Amino acid sequence: MYDGIVQELIDELGRLPGVGPKSAQRIAFHILQTPSFDVSRLSDLLRDVRERVKFCERCGNVSESEVCGICRDPRREQTVICVVEDAKDVAAIERTREFRGLYHVLGGAISPIAGVGPDNLRIRELMSRLADGTVQEIILATNPNLEGEATAAYLSRLMASMDIAVTRLASGLPVGGDLEYADEVTLGRAFAGRRSA
Repeated sequence: MYDGIVQELIDELGRLPGVGPKSAQRIAFHILQTPSFDVSRLSDLLRDVRERVKFCERCGNVSESEVCGICRDPRREQTVICVVEDAKDVAAIERTREFRGLYHVLGGAISPIAGVGPDNLRIRELMSRLADGTVQEIILATNPNLEGEATAAYLSRLMASMDIAVTRLASGLPVGGDLEYADEVTLGRAFAGRRSA
């Protein structure tokens, strides 16, 4: 559509997740048309992220050191681990300021269609963290979709014989939502997970 390097930039931006062709074009033209846009800073940050950021050797969260800040924080509750699919989920839970335990990032969810089985996830590492008996509760915070549910069910079965409470995040109706727009599964879970008022 455009000549040479401009089209290459649009194509490259379009390869990013969540960036479609129109968004890629908008970003490219913003970079081209905004003289104050610091391209050097952006390229330095991209390079630094690739070189310096790694995954925490304990929990799998993103970190600039071998062990992330959450795992190093002595104020965190050591007896509770929240299991999530991706590092983005850690950030989402941390924003709530409701959870003060530790995390374990699986690096995805079981998906036979995509060729992802239990051996492709950080399940072995999770089981080693549970070996010393410190952890008393595992909170399964996988996504409420087919893959997330399969992963949660697999982990529940795996830990059934251990002396650890295995819980699942509640799911149901969103605050501000209308009953008439809720799907059957969400509404059913809201009824199943009801509590006293």
